[in-house]
Amino acid sequence: MAFHFGRMIAAWRMGAAIMALASMACAEPQHGIAMYGDPALPPDFVSLPYANPVAPKGGRIVTSEVGGFDSLNPFIRKGSVSWQLRYFVGESLMARSLDEPFTLYGLLAESVETDPDRSWVEFTLRPEARFSDGSPVTVEDVIWSFETLGTIGHPRYLGFWSRVDHIAQTGERRVRLTFNQPDRELALLAGLRPILKKAQWDGVDFAESTLDVVPITSAPYVIDDFEAGRFIALRRNPDYWGVNVPFQQGLHNFDEVRIEFFGDETAAFEAFKTLEVTTNREFNVARWDGQYDFPAVRNGDVVLSVLGHERPSGMTGFVMNTRRAQFADWRVREALIHAFNFEFINEAMTGGAQPRITSYWSNSPLGMGHGPATGRVAAFLEPFAADLVPGTLEGYSLPVGDGTERNRAGTAAALDLMQQAGWTVQNGVLRDSAGTPFSFEILLEQGSSENQAIIDIYVQALGRIGITPRVALADGAQYKQRIDGYDFDMTYYRVGLSLSPGNEQFNYFGSAAADQPGGRNVMGVQSAAVDAMITRLLTSESQDDFVAAVQALDRILTAGRYVIPIYQWNISRIAHARQLHFPQDLPLFGDWPGWQPDVWWYEE
Repeated sequence: MAFHFGRMIAAWRMGAAIMALASMACAEPQHGIAMYGDPALPPDFVSLPYANPVAPKGGRIVTSEVGGFDSLNPFIRKGSVSWQLRYFVGESLMARSLDEPFTLYGLLAESVETDPDRSWVEFTLRPEARFSDGSPVTVEDVIWSFETLGTIGHPRYLGFWSRVDHIAQTGERRVRLTFNQPDRELALLAGLRPILKKAQWDGVDFAESTLDVVPITSAPYVIDDFEAGRFIALRRNPDYWGVNVPFQQGLHNFDEVRIEFFGDETAAFEAFKTLEVTTNREFNVARWDGQYDFPAVRNGDVVLSVLGHERPSGMTGFVMNTRRAQFADWRVREALIHAFNFEFINEAMTGGAQPRITSYWSNSPLGMGHGPATGRVAAFLEPFAADLVPGTLEGYSLPVGDGTERNRAGTAAALDLMQQAGWTVQNGVLRDSAGTPFSFEILLEQGSSENQAIIDIYVQALGRIGITPRVALADGAQYKQRIDGYDFDMTYYRVGLSLSPGNEQFNYFGSAAADQPGGRNVMGVQSAAVDAMITRLLTSESQDDFVAAVQALDRILTAGRYVIPIYQWNISRIAHARQLHFPQDLPLFGDWPGWQPDVWWYEE
């Protein structure tokens, strides 16, 4: 399985030079657009390098999700929606290659045009683009989609729209967006916005739709059948308009994609063992090593595939809500990290086989150094030095326990930090000077058995420093409602990060998103330094400045001690029915949205 990390690094190093040359050229329509430099594929490319353009069509793939759903509209805040659905019903003007850090190629749009400063971007629609009902995709649909998603859509779309000065039709099939601030990524983000059929929503409250409206899509699949909370079946549209688009060659090969819903992880795994579900991602190496010896594996009906990738670790763990008074002090957050006893938990859960996440961009060139900040990173952080948490400039690494259950050194460090923050153990209970106990609730979603097992160990460790947290379980709908309203103290957290971080970082970590209901800034961080680093990475005109800005951002977030990190997955473990196949030339991003089921196929 081949990777292309060297090509990516070479492209990054050439970025500044290419941008300088590009700035001397006049804007003209292109087949693709890259964040830095030019797209890797030429205008006459036949297919993506990691796709099989002669893959057979047919068969089906069945995936599983824990929980349920009460909406088929993945573009609004209301309701609980399958996380996979927006990748099936949201076709965009351009599509992202998983083999390049951030490059888009034409999909609904046949070309893209922008000025050297990327103060505007213009798309030309393909004349053959159609919705599943046969009606053409028009500029009117594009404008309506941008305006609707940007005003009453899901919060992930609001930040982009606030940066659009105006949108206008400039030709029969041409639409231009003009931006109100410098931000080189905006031209690319515009290409990724889903385009919906305006006429379908005439007289319908878009923001309140649930199961009453099945979205009409221009994408290769349409929702064929569903039963609330049980399954969603998507059928490949035999009249899909884009069968000849180069980007789509070798993609969307299954006749049916079916999503089955289960009450918990155990039920989902049992369904996979009987091949009621035909593919399963496994995140627990101990379970992979110990529980994948069932009959279907032994007789060859199930194949175990281990796949590499070269993307950042992102952050996975248990997040502390800094909107809560007890988590406002970084020393308290650091104490709770010391008490977590990762080495013992990792041994119990994975046999010690999983490495720990060490920062938000660990496992990548964008990850921070753990020693003192130097060079551009130090220069970018220096104006905020007075407000930065200790360790940001000096260097910070997660504490390492001795692997024993009692974790004496970690427990002692936690107690010392708590004492510095004004909390001491009094009659076996951690209290402040007024005698108020330190207490908090850990919110988990029902069915998350692995997280519950980790928290059970953690609760025992917390008892050694006089803390007895409450553990609350909520069903999928209640859990989402509480997370959207930031009604929690501590909960499970996962954010996936890429090699080309951009405007989405404002949604994840920006001050403006901290109190936005349904937003992604779950920890509630509000930091001028964070906002400045995000702005800097968006406006960097050299790759060196971009990398330094991300590394500086990584330092602020990691040293901020907002999350108790657990293990990372530098490989993907996928068990699947033997009839399911994928190309052996893996993309840079590996197993990532856009790879399964997109480039997979069914073959006996």
